[in-house]
Amino acid sequence: MRVFPISIVTFAAVVSVGAACGRVESTGSAAGRSTGAAGEPTSARSAAASSAVHEVTIPAGTNLAIVLDTAIGSDTSRAEEPVRGHLARGIDVEGRTAVPSGSAVSGVVTEAVRSGKVKGRARLGVHFTELSPRGVDERYDISTRQVARVAEGTKKKDALEIGAPAAGGALIGALVGGKKGALVGTAVGGGAGTAVVLSTRGKEVRLAKGTELNLRLTEPLTVKVKG
Repeated sequence: MRVFPISIVTFAAVVSVGAACGRVESTGSAAGRSTGAAGEPTSARSAAASSAVHEVTIPAGTNLAIVLDTAIGSDTSRAEEPVRGHLARGIDVEGRTAVPSGSAVSGVVTEAVRSGKVKGRARLGVHFTELSPRGVDERYDISTRQVARVAEGTKKKDALEIGAPAAGGALIGALVGGKKGALVGTAVGGGAGTAVVLSTRGKEVRLAKGTELNLRLTEPLTVKVKG
């Protein structure tokens, strides 16, 4: 078999073509890497945008409608007792939801005074100081006005309770002893009515679980919002 020697020119041409192919392939790979670094796929950019966090400020004076999750009362609660609730409606700022409905709010009972037997109406106060947005591991201190309730007065009812026994005593006294008996009966009957009033407490203030209250922010509140 005869071996034909490869000419130097032919060998040089083969080497030149191979080098050129290598440069083309390398250039293509570099271009691909450059494109990938310069721009991300649309889906990746969308995901990054949706997970971005920015701050939103809720202005002072904003109303917060909340629903009590804890029942409280002037005769059943005590000062500093914890109280919990949740937002009945979300808080929107410039058309966007800053805090969703269902977010937790918490506070304490500030005053719980029972109704007196002789005088003094029942009083109940509660102050909410913390907000925890639903679905977010964040807690914010909030400044709100205290919610206070005072029991209705019972003066008219007390007058009726005193007057009714007095009228009954006067009737019985008149039947027994005439005019003089009526005066004695009135005094006795009135005394009995007074004793009933003195032994009975007035109305209490009770806010059941599920009661809706309206709070008002007294200072702006800045919260973190995704998207």
